[in-house]
Amino acid sequence: MKYVLVIPDGCADEPQDALGGKTPLQSANVPHMDAVVSEGILGRTDTVPASMPSGSDVGTMSLFGYDPLVYHTGRAPLEAAAQGIELGPHDWAIRCNFVTIADGNMASFTASQLPNDVGAELVALLQEATAEEPQWEFHQGVSYRNLLIYRAKDADDRPFDTGTSTTPPHDLTDQSIEHDLPSGRGSELLLDLMERSKKLFTKSAKNQKRTDGQSPATQIWLWGQGSRPALKPFLEQFNKTGAVITAVDLLRGLGRLLGWDVIEVEGATGYIDTDYAAKGRAAIETLKNTDFVVVHVEATDEASHEGEVEEKVKALENIDEHIVGPVHGYLKSQGDYRLLVCPDHPTFLRTKTHSHGYVPFAICGKNVRPDQAGSYDEITAGSSNLLLPKGHQLMPFFFGTSS
Repeated sequence: MKYVLVIPDGCADEPQDALGGKTPLQSANVPHMDAVVSEGILGRTDTVPASMPSGSDVGTMSLFGYDPLVYHTGRAPLEAAAQGIELGPHDWAIRCNFVTIADGNMASFTASQLPNDVGAELVALLQEATAEEPQWEFHQGVSYRNLLIYRAKDADDRPFDTGTSTTPPHDLTDQSIEHDLPSGRGSELLLDLMERSKKLFTKSAKNQKRTDGQSPATQIWLWGQGSRPALKPFLEQFNKTGAVITAVDLLRGLGRLLGWDVIEVEGATGYIDTDYAAKGRAAIETLKNTDFVVVHVEATDEASHEGEVEEKVKALENIDEHIVGPVHGYLKSQGDYRLLVCPDHPTFLRTKTHSHGYVPFAICGKNVRPDQAGSYDEITAGSSNLLLPKGHQLMPFFFGTSS
């Protein structure tokens, strides 16, 4: 028995005037997703508890069958795991974005997709500036995405706690940052580093003279802090081997913490220009030796963050054509299977940010009796009687270990 979960990140949305009152899913030509519905079942689930911020760290943890209210400690520890950064029992990981702030507003949470070579120079400047503060470690990631590690001396050296509040910069696109700066325990440490970075970044010639004509990074933005999570391995939880295909560090890290194989795909960018077909081929190849494969695509989420309705529709069509179609075809050819399509959370084009609320899921395969639905979209799912109020209920339902 083979199992596949396809995650079109943040694809759930609202009706759009630009699409004649349809959602991107309704507007997109997605015959293969529709086929999953017509051959199986369509329902809704809520992947993000109301008390938690909406994001892929919380949403995917739910999708994978782990209650985030129990297991989630923060986004950054998952990304640290992706980079192979070991956290001690009292250490903290913090996400470190390079951003562009203009007139007190979040002009770009990606610093206009900062090139890696510029990011390397900025990380070097940050590490040099904190050389006499050994508790801080800066680790370069990809483009604007980086990490800051706080190395605690002992159990009493814990500057942050669960009350420390930070805001994802992608939630502030084109908005004032004044009321969303870090607050709570340890926030003064984060604010100090953020302030110091402003002067440092003016010293980078590569940053100030971007050859691509984009605006420079003006500072770091610190958020997503957390300590090391304790997750039960997926094999013990569900008796299935697993693998994840993604270009996003937090999914890589969560996969590693669950004991999965992390499949790197050339051309997978974590953006709208990703190589969809390469991801589809990698999924098929990985299925030959693995029980359960997750294919995560960030492009739909990125299009929402940028307010690009046509790009979101195009990304959905690419996921359908190059991933869902070929993977479903392979699954049918090899024997017993189940296929699940579900986003991790809604991301609204209107607000350019993640949202709470139900997302549609579709399941087909062995022992899945088809219902009367015929298309994969939020509106059709809204009339379904199949409702899983807690997102972490979906995985055991998918595997058939609960009903």
